[in-house]
Amino acid sequence: MHRKMWIIFTGLCGIALAAPAGAQEVKPKPPLYSYVAEWQVPRDKWADFEKGSASMAEVFDKAVADGTLVGYGHDEAVVHSADGPTHDTWWAADSMAGLVKVLELARASAAGSSAMSAATKHWDNIFVSRYYNRKPGAYKGAYTRISLYKFKASAPEDGLDQLCQHLIVPAMEKLIADGTIFEYEVDTEAVHSDDPSTFAMVFQTSTPEGLDKVQAAILGTGKEHPLAIAAFGTMTEDNAHRDYLLKGDGAYK
Repeated sequence: MHRKMWIIFTGLCGIALAAPAGAQEVKPKPPLYSYVAEWQVPRDKWADFEKGSASMAEVFDKAVADGTLVGYGHDEAVVHSADGPTHDTWWAADSMAGLVKVLELARASAAGSSAMSAATKHWDNIFVSRYYNRKPGAYKGAYTRISLYKFKASAPEDGLDQLCQHLIVPAMEKLIADGTIFEYEVDTEAVHSDDPSTFAMVFQTSTPEGLDKVQAAILGTGKEHPLAIAAFGTMTEDNAHRDYLLKGDGAYK
């Protein structure tokens, strides 16, 4: 999705939008933690790696069934970079303890796996979200869109809350209600291995058409609020913006 479209979309928080009469107040939810393991795998090893990732489903299904996890999945990058990851495996829980318990199970299950050893690079990340929603059920071949941003030093301390409460959550709730997307979240790092001022907007859609529908919704919002670009620019670093597009399988409780 083009940078300008996301500026239009997220910039609305900076102009103190008033909620429509009767609109439900948006409040932070209990923390949702996500563990994301990213891998760079040589192309000739992709099939083996993906088979190994899929074999972990039994471990994750048991953790979902007993309430330790609320979701899991694995993805392949659709848009590749020279040095970035090609695949990921992730799982989500209502507590850090849940993440770590499943991490130990996953490591034990994957011990000695030739698929995992095929990776030439590996990264781990733990994120936390207070603004999110999802529809339960399994999905296959769905698209995940991630937009990464960095706040300027001059941004207000509650900038992320403003952004989520006045814009992102209301907009994403409409898209999840009409079936365009089935999950969204706004993430920051729970264990900081990157700049603490960064945040990520994430949504998932079942079809390629869903990507276009979200784009259309963003453009429509921007036409209603033409000052959004300037407002967003006062809060974030333009050159820090990154986008990622993934495709994969998973499930939510």
